[in-house]
Amino acid sequence: MLNRIFIQNFALIDSLDISLDKGLQVITGETGAGKSIILGALRLILGERADLKAIADAGKKSVVEAEFTVPQQVQGFFEEHDLDFETPTIIRREILPAGKSRAFVNDVPVTLEVLKNLSANLVDIHSQFETSNLFSEDYHFKIIDGLSKNKTLIAGYQSEFYKVKSIEKNLQSLKNQLAEGNKEADYKNFLLSELQEINLDETDFEDLQTKLSTQENAGIISENLASIFARFDAEEIGVLDAVLDSKSKLSRVADLSHEFSELKQRFEENFVELKDILFELQNKAEQIEVNPELLEVLNSKINKLNALFLKHNVTTVPELIEIREKFSGEQRGFAELENYIAESEKELAATYENLENLAAKLSENRKKSAPVFTKKIEELLKQLGLEKAKFEVQLDESKDFNLFGKENISILFQANSGFPLKPIQTAISGGERSRVMLAVKKIMAENAELPTLILDEIDTGVSGKVADEMGKVMQEMSRDMQLIVITHLAQVAAKGNNNYKVVKKEISGRTQSTIISLNSEEKLQEIAQLLSGSKITEAALKQAEELMK
Repeated sequence: MLNRIFIQNFALIDSLDISLDKGLQVITGETGAGKSIILGALRLILGERADLKAIADAGKKSVVEAEFTVPQQVQGFFEEHDLDFETPTIIRREILPAGKSRAFVNDVPVTLEVLKNLSANLVDIHSQFETSNLFSEDYHFKIIDGLSKNKTLIAGYQSEFYKVKSIEKNLQSLKNQLAEGNKEADYKNFLLSELQEINLDETDFEDLQTKLSTQENAGIISENLASIFARFDAEEIGVLDAVLDSKSKLSRVADLSHEFSELKQRFEENFVELKDILFELQNKAEQIEVNPELLEVLNSKINKLNALFLKHNVTTVPELIEIREKFSGEQRGFAELENYIAESEKELAATYENLENLAAKLSENRKKSAPVFTKKIEELLKQLGLEKAKFEVQLDESKDFNLFGKENISILFQANSGFPLKPIQTAISGGERSRVMLAVKKIMAENAELPTLILDEIDTGVSGKVADEMGKVMQEMSRDMQLIVITHLAQVAAKGNNNYKVVKKEISGRTQSTIISLNSEEKLQEIAQLLSGSKITEAALKQAEELMK
């Protein structure tokens, strides 16, 4: 429910602050008094684009604020957008002098898209020429589903419908990945085989290079080692004998003087190390032999490794192992991808089955409710002066699922007897639209939780008995919802639970619009004025009293 409207520095409005109540809230006022300005300000709350020209005083910001009692069912929207769910909730729009527009929900900045989606659940402004909803298939479904009590069912169906769309999108993405991967799979499998054949985990490239170098230079190595052994082991002048002799003599010197004891110890330690080196060289020399087969194996493996280094643009075996693991992972990934695709296809089939069942239930309920809608709206239109009006709801099975099931809907209409029914968008005239829309809104108010509805001069062009009947319909609607009506008809104004008047005054040489709440006497005067014009007659006052009774 819309509890309060505050407008500041907007067009002809300097400052306006009005509280509204439940039921039928009627706003009247002379043409040009500023009713459309108030509606224009409220449209900013609906998320419409702001116009810098709307700022009255270019040096100050323009503010439009609306306070709503928020229904519990929109709490999820607040949570989804990280907004504080409060009752009442305050929505504010500001237009700054620089032209920038800002929107707030409970003082939290929001985008216009968020504002638009939220306010659509809170208020619906319907002007006399805004009947395009009558031509919308979505709106036709909304009408019949309201009568069918399909709210929970349609929510479940749409959840499954969006799930199908999500699975289909994901499935197509997976298939594209698999198709793209299969284009390169053969080549990558070949590269993986190359990397697996060479047994990289047990390969030490530096060790291979050392072994190869030893095999390639075995002759030179053997020749040099033999020369070393000959020099050390030569008779009479052998290095080893000379060192032994020197060691013995140094030992005797150390016995004579402790000054040489440390040098003697160092000499002996190095002599032991020298003998150990000679022993190890001898062992290695015995192991060295030219092995053509080993040389060929080493050459082949190193050549393969060098080729792989070049092919994959790396320089080490660990890098090749990393590439091998990547290819291996991709190969496993393709297998997992195929399994995932198969599982997704099963899930899609099951979801389609659920969708089929829900769509069938929706269709069954709609077919039961369609005649009820036809009867109700024809009765309402008779009350509103369209005695010959005929309606028909046409439900046709569709090939594909849509947001509302597996069928299409069209509402057929004819205002005059003896003529065939046609789709409402081609059959309805301008004079019939407002009454048909009012009847539709009345039916929807009985069967769905509608937001605050604002009807802007929807009763234009009618008078007399029809005007009185329109007022009665509005009065009945207001029992189930807050209905705000802008009207020029005394018959409608008389039925208001609360009445307000938009007035225009000149203050300090400047024309300003505002809105005032009317008490019982002021309401009587206003209705009389609507009946008789600027000069209120005694007859008009009596008629106004009768209408108010």
